[in-house]
This record gives sequence, structure tokens and C-alpha cells, in this order.
Amino acid sequence: FFLDTHAQTNNFPFEVVLKADSITGFNGLHSFAYGQRDGKVLLIGGRPEGIHARQPFNAFPASQNNQLLQVLDLSTKQYWSRPLAELSVPLQEQLQSTNMNFYQDGNALIIAGGYAFSATANDHITFPYLTRIDLDGLISAIISNTPISPFLEQIQDERFAVTGGNLAKIGAQYYLVGGHRFDGRYNPMNNPTFVQTYVDGLKKFELSPIGQPLAVQNYQLSTDQVNLHRRDYNLLPHIYPNGEFGYLISSGVFQLNADLPFLYPVEIKSSGNTPVNGFSQYLSAYHSSKFSLFDTANQTMHHLFLGGLSQYYYQNGALLNDANVPFVKTISHLTQGPDGAYQEYVLATEMPALLGASAEFIHLEQVPHYASEIIDLAALNGDSILIGHVVGGIKSGSLNPFTQNNTNATDANAVLYEVWLKRTATNAIEVVLPEETLAIELFPNPSVEDIYIDFNFSAKHNVELFILDASGKLVHEVYYEKVKNAKKSIDVKEKNLKPGSYTLQFIIDDQQTLTKQLAVQ
Repeated sequence: FFLDTHAQTNNFPFEVVLKADSITGFNGLHSFAYGQRDGKVLLIGGRPEGIHARQPFNAFPASQNNQLLQVLDLSTKQYWSRPLAELSVPLQEQLQSTNMNFYQDGNALIIAGGYAFSATANDHITFPYLTRIDLDGLISAIISNTPISPFLEQIQDERFAVTGGNLAKIGAQYYLVGGHRFDGRYNPMNNPTFVQTYVDGLKKFELSPIGQPLAVQNYQLSTDQVNLHRRDYNLLPHIYPNGEFGYLISSGVFQLNADLPFLYPVEIKSSGNTPVNGFSQYLSAYHSSKFSLFDTANQTMHHLFLGGLSQYYYQNGALLNDANVPFVKTISHLTQGPDGAYQEYVLATEMPALLGASAEFIHLEQVPHYASEIIDLAALNGDSILIGHVVGGIKSGSLNPFTQNNTNATDANAVLYEVWLKRTATNAIEVVLPEETLAIELFPNPSVEDIYIDFNFSAKHNVELFILDASGKLVHEVYYEKVKNAKKSIDVKEKNLKPGSYTLQFIIDDQQTLTKQLAVQ
């Protein structure tokens, strides 16, 4: 369907301003893990090259694994490093990997998984390790050139062999959300050079206290084979309209039956995960640099995405759709207001180049913030405020270097960017969904034999239906092509839908979702 856009002033009272900077010694990095303490930032893993090559024999070469622990002082522009070779082999191998899942919990940096070539396995693998780092101790040891190994502890656990997910925390529980296990050589043609298994859910767990040997406690897996079949996405810390702290999944890849990014977000709360019905986020896909703010005055949550890759982008005021998901200069803005409704905007300001993919926004510690680095918008003073830096990421010389087999046109970005908020009325273009209401009704509900689905559409749409049981397991799927004001039926007994509760997930035109609950008796 078509998108309507119009310019307006949104409720974000700042313009985003980027100022280029550099630190001698830092030569660029992407897809890394990081933690910071007292103005010093520790960078671990990732790659100093550009986007990976298409050819299996040339993708993710071990020679381009980051073999250094690097420390940056973003204020004084100082740089220190130490080789991973000073650590045990399991630590060396995990900590030079790509797309590790990480979370900073006070002075502890928790790292799970990651993908790279393992000399021990003589293959590319996703590492089955969980590591906890004493940031104060390790950063000080790197700077003072004293032994570093006392400040890292690692355990082997196959449950944490995950790459491309995100690690978070709600209350006492850590959340490892999404991602996949990928062992073997990357292959764009899906030839059998690898074995891949998506998590298709989230893993909750607790850890033993600092001072005790690292151990996993109270582990549980929650499955959702449709909505959490995602990797390489942005996980956003989020304060919901009722004041509850949780997270929001933004985009990610790939849809179950479409080689495209997800366009609908998913809310993650301690009570469970819920897809956002009837809304599509068009302007950001894959992992990118981003930051979040909460405005107590307007009870509004703000997320801003700085560049990266996106299926949709603006050119000369027109919204374009490129299924190759190109590099973009877009700075986009996602909000949720006190009524729970989501809105998306594109800001007039753009990134200075095609960059931001697999980069990190590293917040300035002294900027007022809530949990998980959510900036306190109401506490910001002044007309121009430095809030943090964009560090690393991939810089591209063209929109689609991967599909054009021109990955040499990309590189890890060595330029740092100060991120300033300049107080002003922000002109933006809002991305508006069509006026059409996409209504779907089920009857009878509860059902014993046949389920009837009433599609109340005024135009034709392609609809994919996924039926999930109460455990989140996919039990049946149906594809309806060019549906318009139609009734369809499903035979409960024929599809072996046993008595119980089911979630019916409708994906419309690969863009937005509607969810219905069904009881089978």
C-alpha cells in the first residue's frame, strides 16, 4: 500500500548536530562490544574492515578479527590498547568475535556468544561462552600496563552460543533477546557451508553475585517463533505509558517467509512480549547507533536512529522502497505518547555520509538519565548540549555495495562524532499509515470445529497467517493472496489444533501485523 507523508513540527524540541572528531590510534571498528567507566571506554571484538564479502571463502577472515582490547578517553582524546594474546585461548577466541551480545551492569560488563573463526575448532563458530568483566580493574590494567587476566571470568555454556541478539536487564533478570547460532562459513546462496539456528525467543537468567564464581541461575527460555525470529536489530530501553520499564525491539531480519526486515516493533516487558499491532516503522533496519530520551512533561518516549541500513529512505521528499536495504544517511525519530500510540518521523538533518551501521552511541555519563541510559529530557539545560559520541560503524561509498559485490567500497569508520542536541522547534516529516482500517475478526471464538476469518479490507492485500500455541511454537501457517472483503475458514480438526489457547499472527504485505487470540475447545 501507499504511504502518505506530510511535514510538521513534532514534539521533540531539539535538532541533532554532529561534529567530527578523531583519536590518534583508533583506526575504526564495527560490530563490537563496549563498556565505560569514569570517562574511559573499553572496546572489545568487532572488525576493522568494512561489510563482509559475499564469497564464503572471503567472508569474515580471521586476519580482520579485532585482536586488541582498546580504551578510548573521548574527552582527552587518549588511546591505549593491549593484545588479547595475554589471555587464555577461550577468552582470546570469544573476545575477538563479531556481534557479541553485551550489557553493562554497573562495573560489570556481561558478554555472551559472538561469531568468528576459531583456531581451536578450525572453523567459524558462534562461541558457547559467557564472560563477566570487571571494568574498573580491566581498564586500569590496560592503561597501567599491568596483568589483565584477573579481571575477566568466563564459563562455557551452549545456551549462550548466540550472535546478533541483544543482552538487557529488567529487575534482577538478564534478557538475551533474539539472535541466532551460526556455525560455518557465510554463504549468500544458502549453500550448505553453515548451520544456522535462530533463538526464536528470549532467554531469561540471573547471575551469581560479584565476588562469587560466575554461574547462571534461574534460567528459562520463552519462545515466539514469529515475532522473535530476529537478529541484527536495535533493542531500545523504553519507559511505557504506565511507567513500567522494559524494552522495544526495532526492526531486524529476516521475516519467516520474506527476505526482508521486520517493519513492526515488539514490546518486551517482564510480563512477556507483544507485537505492536497496526504500526510499521519504516526508516531503520539492522543494528545502528541510536539513543533514547524520556520526557516527563509530555510523558513521551523518544528514540533517535543515526544512519545505518533501511529498506525505506527519503530522496527529494519522496519515500523510496529498496528491498536490497541500502546504507542511508537518515536520522529518524520514533515516539510513543501517553496514549500508547507510536509515530515515526524523518528529521531534516542527515548523517554526513552513508554511515552508522553497526556503530554504537556512547552516552556521556554526566548527562542526566534514567535506567539503561535513557536520557532525562526535562533535566537537560542549555541551548546546546553534548550528550555522547557515535563510535565506529561501517562507512560506505555507495547505497548497495553488498548486492553489487563491491564490499571494498566500505570500511570501518575511524571518525568519531560528537552528538549535540540544539534546542529548537524541529521540522520533520511524519510517516503516516494509510487511512484504511485493516480489520480482521474471528468467529466463533471459542471454536470447536471451523474458524472463520473475516477480512474487512477495502483494498487487496497479501496476508500471511501464523498460528502459535500457548508456548509460542508455530503450529500452522497459511498464505492468502490479494484478499479483499473476504471470509476464509480453517478446519480445526484437519489442522490438528488441540484444545487450548492460540495466537493468530497476521502479517499484512510484509509490513505490519495484527494479532488475535483464539480459544479452541
